[in-house]
Amino acid sequence: MSHIDEYRARLGTAAEAISGLKSGAHLAMGMATAEPPALLGALADMAEHGRVDDIKLWYFHSMDHARDTVLRPGLLGRIRPRCMFLSSIERKLLGAQGAGEKSPIEFVPVAFSESPRLFKEQVPLDLFLTTVSPMDKHGWFTFGTSNDYSTTAARSAKKLVVEVNPNMPRVFGASLLHISEIDAIVENTAPLAEVDAPGTSAEEAIVAATIADMIDDRSCLQMGIGALPGAVCALLKDRRDLGIHTELMTPALASLIQCGAVTNQAKTTYRGRSVFTFAMGDRAFYDFLDDNPAMHSAPVDIVNDPRHIAKNRNVVSVNATLQIDLGGACNSEHLMGRQYSGSGGQLDFVRGATASKGGKSIIACQSTARNGTVSRIVPRLDGPVTTPRNDTHIVVTEYGAVDLRGKSLNQRSDALIGLAHPRFRDELANGL
Repeated sequence: MSHIDEYRARLGTAAEAISGLKSGAHLAMGMATAEPPALLGALADMAEHGRVDDIKLWYFHSMDHARDTVLRPGLLGRIRPRCMFLSSIERKLLGAQGAGEKSPIEFVPVAFSESPRLFKEQVPLDLFLTTVSPMDKHGWFTFGTSNDYSTTAARSAKKLVVEVNPNMPRVFGASLLHISEIDAIVENTAPLAEVDAPGTSAEEAIVAATIADMIDDRSCLQMGIGALPGAVCALLKDRRDLGIHTELMTPALASLIQCGAVTNQAKTTYRGRSVFTFAMGDRAFYDFLDDNPAMHSAPVDIVNDPRHIAKNRNVVSVNATLQIDLGGACNSEHLMGRQYSGSGGQLDFVRGATASKGGKSIIACQSTARNGTVSRIVPRLDGPVTTPRNDTHIVVTEYGAVDLRGKSLNQRSDALIGLAHPRFRDELANGL
């Protein structure tokens, strides 16, 4: 049978593709821009009409397609989210939870780098749903913007159903999926979810400038999500021979490739290519990724492996946090008594960058939150430790930067108080 014949034999509607799903099943979906809207819509319809119940839905980082289908409030219960990284969608659902009500979201703590192993060894996946780029003449699709855990979950699930979308970029690297591996195919031309570049505050601009001054020619970059990493990238366009080995590929990083600041020629691994595990941005950014041999997509258990990160020299990892205690421990995921996001890959890159020869792990934040009424530097954390004090390297706020390595607890406390907003320094010094 030719590849075209195989494709046609597997092609059907979204409802047909998931019609065999049973109540109580474990299901995972592609994350972020790989959410398959037609398939998720069909699943939501099944749940709404009572044809399935108690579906355990596993995923990282939801976006609009999930919000409008499987994460609708009226479906929660029949569809039970097992979320490993909360976005604004889950935060809103949790915020609407009444006192004494059972949480509609079951948060599963796990490092992003461990998620493929979770799906391979611990979660008995009955079905995996994701969006892929169109098949080529040799019978190959790609996972496009989302390699992450998808390449493992797709091959671990009992059944794999893909939504073929011509808007999904065809991405190079370890991202290939063959027609023979797929059980059912749905076609759907839908816009990919886009993420606008957030604005930068005056404090973030100061922090970005401090960080940019620490990044030399030939550094290998990992940038987290949000306004601050974008602001840092905007200040690096005069650098030479930068490299990229990052969890998340963004338009800000792509701009450094396009202006020539990134060549990847100083890297040890994947020389000449920018390495990432998932990508989010706008339509122009997705067009940049499409059929671009200088971009290398790989599974998250490879990209985020600290041992692999550290093979490159001069790795600079830039990540944000919500709180830092006076010993240097960071809470980057818990806020106001609730889970706010997740650990993601922060600790992986903290450790990978620190182990890199000449590397720098940078944890950054504004000194205050809630319009200046709350200090982000605190005597004790209000939530879990995302990055332990043993691992924290460089901390930056708008009041400067400090390298914590080799400092005693007393020295760390003094240094971090110096990074706090002046109005909170006395009470921090007094242990309040």
